[in-house]
Amino acid sequence: MKELLAVLAISAGVGLVPVSLNAQQTAARVAALAPGERIANLDTLKDELKHYHDCTCKCGCYARDLNQQADRAVAFLRWRAAHRQPKEKLALVLDIDETTLSNYEEMVKAGFAYDSKAFGAWVDSAAAPAIPGTLRLYNEAQRLGVRIFFLTGRAEAQRGATEQNLRGQGFDGWQQLILRAPAQATWTALAYKSVERAAIAAEGYRIVLNVGDQWSDLRGKPAAEYSVKYPDPYYFLR
Repeated sequence: MKELLAVLAISAGVGLVPVSLNAQQTAARVAALAPGERIANLDTLKDELKHYHDCTCKCGCYARDLNQQADRAVAFLRWRAAHRQPKEKLALVLDIDETTLSNYEEMVKAGFAYDSKAFGAWVDSAAAPAIPGTLRLYNEAQRLGVRIFFLTGRAEAQRGATEQNLRGQGFDGWQQLILRAPAQATWTALAYKSVERAAIAAEGYRIVLNVGDQWSDLRGKPAAEYSVKYPDPYYFLR
């Protein structure tokens, strides 16, 4: 008993208040919580991601959020095309993964962990479905005569599968599909995409709209006149 009282006295300094004990007392006690307890359990977060995707929680609805952002992109593109200057070459830049095509099926199978081999196999399968709002934006850009550039972090070696997947989901007639060259493999997404947007601008295009799911898709110079970020709580790229 004396030893327990001593432990409780020491614990009082970190948040546990000592109490008077006698032989009949058997009440359970819990020590003060560690600061890390404020962080949600990983399995709890994974469940929330699934509920967000399936629109079954108060945290939001992934499909609704995607459509809302696509609507904003379409509205701006229509306005900008209506104010096009003579001979002005307008360009739309689109990311692919979680912007044009959804990899949710692969992410769930992988437990939301990135496995380069598994993801590579998924890309090679050319089975990723289109994100409906982006297909709607894509078709509107074509109708308005805006040139479309796909700018993706996928490797150049995945060009064939990526083209097949895009065309199979209704995306065709783009101006250019830009993938990472081997020399760019170690670059951050922000650096790589900035360089490639600069190359588009150097060809005389005015990048009026840029749509992506990562801030690294949108930030950096040159920036688009208008940028739209899709929600992506599943992963983060610098």
